[in-house]
Amino acid sequence: MSYYAYSGHEHHANVTQAARAMSLLYALTGSFDRRGGNVLFAGPPAAPILGQDLPSARRLAPAVGLAERPLGPARWGNIGTSDLYRAILEGTPYPVRAVIGFGANMLLAHADGRYGHQALKALDFYAHADLFMNPTAELADVVLPVASAFEREGLKIGFDVSPEAQSLIQLRPAVVPPRGEARSDTDIIFDLAGRLGLASQFWNGDIEAAYRHQLAPTGVSLEQLRAAPGGVRVPLQTRHGKYAEPDANGTPSGFATPSRRVEFYSQTFLDQGYAPLPEFSEPAIGPVARPDLAARFPLILTSAKSSVFCQTQHHALPSLRKRVPHPEVELHPAAAQARGIANGDWVSIESPEGSVRARARFNADLHPRVVVGEHGFWQGCAELGAPGHDPLGPTGANFNLLIGTAVRDPVSGTASHRSYLCEIRPVAREKVAGTMSP
Repeated sequence: MSYYAYSGHEHHANVTQAARAMSLLYALTGSFDRRGGNVLFAGPPAAPILGQDLPSARRLAPAVGLAERPLGPARWGNIGTSDLYRAILEGTPYPVRAVIGFGANMLLAHADGRYGHQALKALDFYAHADLFMNPTAELADVVLPVASAFEREGLKIGFDVSPEAQSLIQLRPAVVPPRGEARSDTDIIFDLAGRLGLASQFWNGDIEAAYRHQLAPTGVSLEQLRAAPGGVRVPLQTRHGKYAEPDANGTPSGFATPSRRVEFYSQTFLDQGYAPLPEFSEPAIGPVARPDLAARFPLILTSAKSSVFCQTQHHALPSLRKRVPHPEVELHPAAAQARGIANGDWVSIESPEGSVRARARFNADLHPRVVVGEHGFWQGCAELGAPGHDPLGPTGANFNLLIGTAVRDPVSGTASHRSYLCEIRPVAREKVAGTMSP
């Protein structure tokens, strides 16, 4: 057996123990790293470039959020937006005064956008690099135009979907030169490193030298890659059951755990105050855990990513926007009938955190108590006369304004993007006409 898990089950405030239960059941069947199961493919032996071994990296302060969630993303240097916002506004665990963002439209893509708006406004300095302006970029002191994937080279060493794909190394060529002052992310970072006195750690600003360093162990040169735009394959051998292979002492290699075994009972979890065995927790903002809230917000709110747009992008493209001209929320016809809502009506989606608007779309396959929203709507499309939407207000369509961060997964810090409570009410047509900007 094999399994694939991503945001569908991960966007919940009880995700860590749920994911542990799935992975342990999977391990119990003996399927891990076995033929037909989820296999750890070999990859080209590229040189590491993350710099974690540098003395300066070891002197860095712990990432914000580590004290609260020592086994969470901060353990690996990753920071959640809620923790970032708190560090900016409250100085906890230490002040954050400057941010450089590369393409992240945080106010739309993450929960608690109003709090995020306050935080980004409070920064001493904020620089944002992006292809297009967006509500997050508008708060920046400096906006840097970046080159698109078609305007810059891009090196990819191995594509982790199959053994054949993993063997491929490709240097994607630029198709056209960048427009105006646009530069690649890599170029911006290397130049900034030089101005900060870190040029020696960034190959003295020479991106090609960095590529050559990364490629050296593979035996593939830049010249070979430029001569073969489709990529160059390196010979790899897929091995199964690598955990059973003996080490120098003849002992099975095992797993990256303290016991070198699959740990159904985790002492590491217990030492940090978490349940050592996976336990189910009801959604903290749900009808079972919060019947008081469910009396006011009786519907269960989840979300699904649109297959037309990419996250918060592309709503301004006529070829896509004509397929989905308005933000939508799916609900069961029976739930709509009980609320006097017709298919296609503008409705207000209300949660304990606030409200936004969308057009109702009936879906009889849903449970009558479940509604499905989508995040990312804010842009207008002038060619079609399609409206833009206030990213932070109740007449806008920013789904993530409905999701709070007071309750998050205790290990990962994940908010409840896919399990919340809400109510849906019809919006008078004259109110819609008076609040939607063209």
